[in-house]
Amino acid sequence: MLSVFKKEINTFFSSLIGYIVIGVFLLILGLIIWVFPDTSLLNYQYATLDQLFDIAPIIFTFLIPALTMRSFSEENSTGTIELLLTRPLTDLQIVLGKYSAVMLLLIFALLPTVLYYYTVYELGSPRGNLDSGAIMGSYIGLIFLAGCFAAMGLLASVLTKDQISAFLLGMFLCFLFHWGFYFFSKLPFFVGTSDDIIQMIGIDTHYISVSRGVIDTRDVVYFLSFIGVFLAATVTVSESRKW
Repeated sequence: MLSVFKKEINTFFSSLIGYIVIGVFLLILGLIIWVFPDTSLLNYQYATLDQLFDIAPIIFTFLIPALTMRSFSEENSTGTIELLLTRPLTDLQIVLGKYSAVMLLLIFALLPTVLYYYTVYELGSPRGNLDSGAIMGSYIGLIFLAGCFAAMGLLASVLTKDQISAFLLGMFLCFLFHWGFYFFSKLPFFVGTSDDIIQMIGIDTHYISVSRGVIDTRDVVYFLSFIGVFLAATVTVSESRKW
């Protein structure tokens, strides 16, 4: 697992992939939070980082599938997957190694946004007039969200042999499980009967719950179970190549 992890990290940072992912993420967030007049916090009457946590899931929907699309599909297309599978590694170790590398890169992308928190903290009137608990919960929710998207992106990559298909499938899965169930719950034959249950299947409800600053064990269990299911599916598909 550690060898796969190191290989993936070296791939990210020996090329432009890692730098582009971090740069694009921070650039879009910076423009939305500080530049665009409709969303700039400088035009708000109170200190908040709501824009960051509202827009980050949308950016992740495109960014994370673009990051994971090469994880397996590139190795399938080039034939290097056979070399990887002949090493003394289990499929679980390979999947966890690739998943850990993606998560580390995403955490690196989030770390500079702490500067946004410090800036807003200093700009508050009085200084520090900020709901730090809710912001901390939002960061935790964002990491869980990134974990779910990365797990879906890896599954999309192992299911396809070209990177474009992996990207499109990963983006579809991220949209479906984050917002899709909310839209399904608004269909007339679900409203008033099972709309709450359908919304609970989606990620967005649990992400909003954690973002309030109260870490509910039900939300944590949901995120961990969600990630576990998709990683297990990825391992199963990878093992099926040996059948």
